[in-house]
Amino acid sequence: MDYKNVQPLADFDWSAIDNKAQAVNTAAQDQMSEAYEKSFNQFIEQEVIEGIIVSISDREAVVNIGAKSDGVIPASELRYNPELKAGDKIEVYVESQEDANGQIQLSHKKARILKSWERVNQAYESQEIITGYVKSRTKGGLIVTVFDNIEAFLPGSQIDVKPIRDYDVFVDKSMEFKVVKINHEYKNVVVSHKALIEDEIEAQKAEIISHLEKGQVLEGVVKNITSYGVFVDLGGVDGLIHITDLSWGRINHPEEIVHLDEKINVVILDFDEGKRRIALGLKQLTPHPWDALDANLKEGDKVKGKVVVIADYGAFVEIVPGVEGLIHVSEMSWSQHLRSAQDFLKVGDEVEAVVLTLDREARKMSLGIKQLMPDPWLAIAEKYPVGSKHTATVRNFTNFGIFVELEEGVDGLIHISDLSWSKKIKHPAEFTKIGDSIEVVVLEVDAENRRLSLGHKQLEENPWDVYESIFAVGTVHQGTITSINDKGATVALPYGVEGFAYSRQLEKEDKSKARQDETLDFKVVEFSKENKRIVVSHTRTFMAATEADHKAENADSKKDRASKKSSVKIENDLQKTTFGDIFGDLNEKLENQDK
Repeated sequence: MDYKNVQPLADFDWSAIDNKAQAVNTAAQDQMSEAYEKSFNQFIEQEVIEGIIVSISDREAVVNIGAKSDGVIPASELRYNPELKAGDKIEVYVESQEDANGQIQLSHKKARILKSWERVNQAYESQEIITGYVKSRTKGGLIVTVFDNIEAFLPGSQIDVKPIRDYDVFVDKSMEFKVVKINHEYKNVVVSHKALIEDEIEAQKAEIISHLEKGQVLEGVVKNITSYGVFVDLGGVDGLIHITDLSWGRINHPEEIVHLDEKINVVILDFDEGKRRIALGLKQLTPHPWDALDANLKEGDKVKGKVVVIADYGAFVEIVPGVEGLIHVSEMSWSQHLRSAQDFLKVGDEVEAVVLTLDREARKMSLGIKQLMPDPWLAIAEKYPVGSKHTATVRNFTNFGIFVELEEGVDGLIHISDLSWSKKIKHPAEFTKIGDSIEVVVLEVDAENRRLSLGHKQLEENPWDVYESIFAVGTVHQGTITSINDKGATVALPYGVEGFAYSRQLEKEDKSKARQDETLDFKVVEFSKENKRIVVSHTRTFMAATEADHKAENADSKKDRASKKSSVKIENDLQKTTFGDIFGDLNEKLENQDK
């Protein structure tokens, strides 16, 4: 070894070695710090984690959560479970990492609440069945504790499928529920026990309905009776017998046929698996009455029955239970007056009728009661010959005349022109009123069309035969002006006769015009017995007529006669109209509708 090159220790550079040692020491410390930090659990505030109880005192419990320091929980939060001890694991909520004393603030109560809310939400989303404890009663329902510390509300309507009157019987009991509603804003939870029962019932219904068949006969119990039908319990599922399927005959209420809790056999008419609806029938278990109807019954036969339904257009009569016939209102009387069935019959009346039509396949029958009486029009010519006088009853007015009734089923028309020989009548209401009696003379008989033309003025002789000589042209009579219009004035003459004076013939000698209610002398310038027309003039009484006056009067007269002729033609056409013509179409429509 060559010691010549060995450097003396006093001259050695120790600073380099110190720097290297310091660097190594710092690296080791960093590694140890990192390893130390990793040995603790990483957590953040407002988080639920698991810890181990280190110790418990009357004031607090120390919990190790794997941090640098232990956390503290108030002892009051652990009193719900007196069995907890050191070494037990519990869930805690980190409120703050370190306080002024360097301890971590924890809460076991909040951890339990958060976990419970998670369970509530899970139960609601999955429709899980949970168990709860009925804590107390409140207005409208019960308070239920679920998941140890969550209070939920159980409405009274959600306790059972049946109405509950006494809620107290459920307090201090454990029950199963479903979470049906959660209000996160107000932290409200609503639960239902009824939902579990309904689910079970629906399952039973589905099972029962899956085995049903149309036409199947089952035994059931009458569960409820309403005005429209009967609900029958078929052993877990309800079916409805509509009131029309209880009896072949008409009934007013189902209680006439069945009673509550009565056991009855029913037939399945139809069912809907999706809507859980079952239509049942009771009458279908017995033969249809139409099938048992007397085979010898035919049109024209007489039958007896009871009125079961009344409508304006007719009455339904039950011949035997389940077999009905319709008496149309037009078949109740030979009269042509438009009346409703209520004028002849009422519900419950026993009636005899004649079978008019019978359709066994369609199960329809029409009846008539007027056919039990002879048709008055068959002997109308013998009973009401032309010229015969009778007393009739006023039934209706029209603008052109009066409809009167001579007897039930026999109507006639008095034309407005046949009411009076002398008086001009604008409307029949001026002459008489409905319901009054009036004397008539038969003027014309049309048995085929069931028409009678009647007259009233014909009861007296035609006074115009006498007027012809009294009011001869050129004679002067005193008259009173009763009305004035644009053409002229109506003048009341002696013997109740009316005349007409044109406007130009109302001029007086002092050149003034005659006024209404003024009495003056009038000269007859025209008389027509056929048209019952008298034209008079006051001016002619003191002034001779000119040729121009004659022409003007003749022109006015022609116009009036033409207008009168047209009016008479229209009135003569209308005179042939009777109640049967007016209401025949309506009756025919009603009959077609009923058929």
